[in-house]
Amino acid sequence: MEYWDLYDRDRIPTGETHRRGMPLPEGRYHMVVHVVIFNTRGEMLIQQRQPFKEGWPNLWDVTVGGSAVAGDNSRTAAERETLEELGLTVDLSHERPRLTIPFDAGYDDIYILTMDVDPAALALQESEVQAVRWASEEEILAMQADGRFIPYHRAFLQLLFALKDARGAHVSRLG
Repeated sequence: MEYWDLYDRDRIPTGETHRRGMPLPEGRYHMVVHVVIFNTRGEMLIQQRQPFKEGWPNLWDVTVGGSAVAGDNSRTAAERETLEELGLTVDLSHERPRLTIPFDAGYDDIYILTMDVDPAALALQESEVQAVRWASEEEILAMQADGRFIPYHRAFLQLLFALKDARGAHVSRLG
């Protein structure tokens, strides 16, 4: 049984925990993390979900994703999910999420890394992942358009590719 820490609308921990699968209390949110790995050729490492997964069976997805469990912070959740799903150890101690997206039930922190990884050397979590491979932006957008990729907004997928090269970029002023 998995438990999540709960946060208020300002992302302040409430000290409460919540059992996964139960409706969230009003005004409470949980944390989700994604790790998106690109190689030095600009391709994204993508994973195919198992056919028996409740959500999005058999569809392709970004590298890693999952909920933070009770006691996790964003970074430790991202490191844990990457190790669990791919058998890959990443050190995010000097990283921050490159993007945070609020959604109805919580907050999604997205880490973007560049690493050349051999997909054949990864130890895939049998309960979650059936395959991994490298894919270009064009391939992923085509997969998304024909229903083989989780139906993220097209612009979101394009933003991930744009952010892979924008390390340290920020908006310095408005207007």
